[in-house]
Amino acid sequence: MSKILFIEEDQKWRNHLKKALVPPHDLSYWPDGKDFLALLRREEYEIVLLNVRQGQADGFGLLKQIKSVNPYTPVVVTSDIEEASLIVESIKKGAFDFVPMPFSKEKIELSIKRALENRHLKNEIDYLRREQDIIYDFDRITAHSQSMKQVIVTLSKYAKTDSTILITGETGTGKSFLSGSVHFNSVRRSKPFININCANIPENLLESELFGHEKGAFTGANKTRVGRLEQGRDGTVLLDEIGEMSPALQAKLLRVLEEKSFERVGGNKTIHSDVRIVAATNKEPEDLVAEGKFREDLYYRINVLRVHLPALRERKECIEPLAVLLLDKACRKLKKKIEGFSSEALEALRAYRWPGNIRELANTIERASILEESNLIQVDSIMLPESIKAAPKEEFTSHRTMDSIKDKEKEMVVRALEECFWVQKEAASLLGISPRVLNYKIKSLGITHGRWRKNK
Repeated sequence: MSKILFIEEDQKWRNHLKKALVPPHDLSYWPDGKDFLALLRREEYEIVLLNVRQGQADGFGLLKQIKSVNPYTPVVVTSDIEEASLIVESIKKGAFDFVPMPFSKEKIELSIKRALENRHLKNEIDYLRREQDIIYDFDRITAHSQSMKQVIVTLSKYAKTDSTILITGETGTGKSFLSGSVHFNSVRRSKPFININCANIPENLLESELFGHEKGAFTGANKTRVGRLEQGRDGTVLLDEIGEMSPALQAKLLRVLEEKSFERVGGNKTIHSDVRIVAATNKEPEDLVAEGKFREDLYYRINVLRVHLPALRERKECIEPLAVLLLDKACRKLKKKIEGFSSEALEALRAYRWPGNIRELANTIERASILEESNLIQVDSIMLPESIKAAPKEEFTSHRTMDSIKDKEKEMVVRALEECFWVQKEAASLLGISPRVLNYKIKSLGITHGRWRKNK
């Protein structure tokens, strides 16, 4: 049920609307002797219906007052005159829709439905924006080690500038996430944040991805394409794994940094785009320069502000709070209730070296959440490779123990497949392994399913 305010003096039209909308809506009327602005401030209406009559001086004045008090409340204008000028004026003044009178029950219901959907969409967008601010708030980032606290302090200072930033660190340490934090805490926050992974895009496609292309620039270029640097105008562009970029593209990128301009592939029109570049790499850029794989002049242009993200094994104080945070996220996704970790499980998490860093930790926690059936994550559900290697040799000497491990692995794979509705690619991602490895395990463990065309 929605609360709707109908601004109409004529009792005939009040009754007509009441028959059309009640039930299911809660319909109120004005004027009824109450102060209009006080009514709007006191009551929260999801929609306002405003009747504007010919020659009525204050019709659009009321519309202006409504939008000034409740700017997100959709206003549907009704009128017994249907003139193009009136319709255009209504929309220009902020009305969501215009419905001429007399209107049918179906027509007014359709307008109400569309207005409600629009309001709910705006509320959702507003909520997501607030959530986004919370996610990228430097004060809310999990940083319990001294090294990470210093990283956050440094990046919060960098965010206030407009200079190019270079972020180094191993794969999975959070370079992409922290680049987003820099953007959403900068003056460019209302503009686009574009994330491009240079290692995931083939070299022959990366140039078009970055700079765009003109129609006919190459085989298959059936239409003009706007590149990511152009899409991100006035915003921030993250060039992740920039060390994988070819020397030719490095030269074009250097011009973007120096002149804020470029041409699309196959074009000769100069395009200007003011973007802030954040570059990230899991390699030592100085080594790449020494090996001749990275232009020295580009290195100096991106190495204006620099920060290094320590590996997870170097900030063990962060492991437990991150694990708790990731467990909560996994439980919400899986709709499970797990209260925390056993002491043995936490010890195993701290002892592991985490070569995949936070990304590997996230996959491990999600996998454990799928396997765990108690209210605490137990060490057996974590299944870390090094924990198996570190186990006493005698534990693996009996066939019974080996069969138990095999059964546990099969159970884990089957649960992942069930969670992903037996889509192998998604299950592989959930397990943190490649589809090829998953396919091997399915065959070796004898897992079959009726949906698959072939059960080998």
